[in-house]
Amino acid sequence: MADAFTTIAGKPRIDKDPNAVLDYTVDFAAWLAPTSDEIVSATVTGSGVTIDSSGVVDGTAVTMWVSGGTVGTPGSATVRITTAAGRIDDRTIYFKIKER
Repeated sequence: MADAFTTIAGKPRIDKDPNAVLDYTVDFAAWLAPTSDEIVSATVTGSGVTIDSSGVVDGTAVTMWVSGGTVGTPGSATVRITTAAGRIDDRTIYFKIKER
């Protein structure tokens, strides 16, 4: 599991080495809890990084494997979920690409 996210200017961010291939999880459990809904599908798109794979975990979270990036160039990954009840939501995490 990768390092934890920090929040900068209200945005979740994490430092990432350009050679690292790590898993990151975006947890929707608190958002889903009041409705007893669950995630049935998810897509992850990357900008400035490569999304190697992704999958839904326990109907409440999405784990993605992220690689690549260029030092000094920001990256991001946007997770779009669809729930059993038809809800659709996006979450974006931001990467600061730097040698570690």
